[in-house]
Formats: sequence, structure tokens, C-alpha cells
Amino acid sequence: MRIYLVGFMGSGKTTFGRKLAQKLGYTFADLDERLAAQSGKTIPELFANLGEAEFRKLEQEVLHQTIADADVVVSTGGGTPCFFDNMAWMNTQGKTVYMHLDAKALANRLEHAKSPRPLLAGRNGEELLHFIEGKLAERQAFYQQANMMVSGIDLTPEKLLVYLEAAQVR
Repeated sequence: MRIYLVGFMGSGKTTFGRKLAQKLGYTFADLDERLAAQSGKTIPELFANLGEAEFRKLEQEVLHQTIADADVVVSTGGGTPCFFDNMAWMNTQGKTVYMHLDAKALANRLEHAKSPRPLLAGRNGEELLHFIEGKLAERQAFYQQANMMVSGIDLTPEKLLVYLEAAQVR
């Protein structure tokens, strides 16, 4: 089974995905980490050198490589579901979980994040919040195509497993 975690940057997909994979005895895959490893460049470098359009093409290639993984939890990039047919593809190749957080919670997390986020460069405070609100509005239609939506606040692997069982997703 492949489980794809989708949601805005800062929603906890990578942190939570590692815990969920461990709990299930699955492999964990972070698309950004795989993309950086394959390209030999960081995500900010790829964005800066290629631009978003070319970055998204590479991201899709790495996403499609997850088909080779049997039991895996995949943490996708925040924009991954919003390009090409990525969301539909993930829905046919596994189960998708939208980790939802509101804009204010995301802004708080992202303002204090340790790793740089190319789309957030130079934004903070109210400007960051307004940017996130706008991006969430653009992306919501894609995120909501997930098999299930869960709140990213206080989510545990155990809670998600209960949700998955109840929804007969697992």
C-alpha cells in the first residue's frame, strides 16, 4: 500500500510521515529529499536555477518513481498535488491523506521553520499570513480530492490508523 500525504508546506507531512511509516513498518519517502538526492542540488537551488515550471516536471518524475515502492508513506511537496495530473495519479496508485491546517497555524509554524522555503523567501508576519491564505485558496480544490482529510493539529499515527480503518482506506 502506498499512502501519499498531501497538504500545505509546514502541515507536518514529513515529520508525521516518518512516524506513520515506522508505526506501519513501511518505508518512508520524502519527495523533496529524493529530488535533492537525485539532482545533487537543494530544493531552493533547483527552484532558483530552473524556475517553478521545470522544478514541477522533475518533481512529477520523482513522484512517479514511487510506483516501485510497495509499502511506503510518501510526503509530497505542498504544491505537488496541484500540477499536471498528480493528485489523480496518487489517488489511483495509493491512498491520499490531506493534512489540513488553517493559514494562521501554518504561518506560525513556517515563520519559525529551520529550513528555507523558496516560495516564502522574504515573507513574514502579516505578509506571510496573506500569502498563505492566497495559496491555500488556490490549492484547496486539489487537496480536497484526497481520499481523506485530517486535522494536522495533534495528529498521531495511531489516530490516523483509526481513521484509515474506519474509512476502509488501509
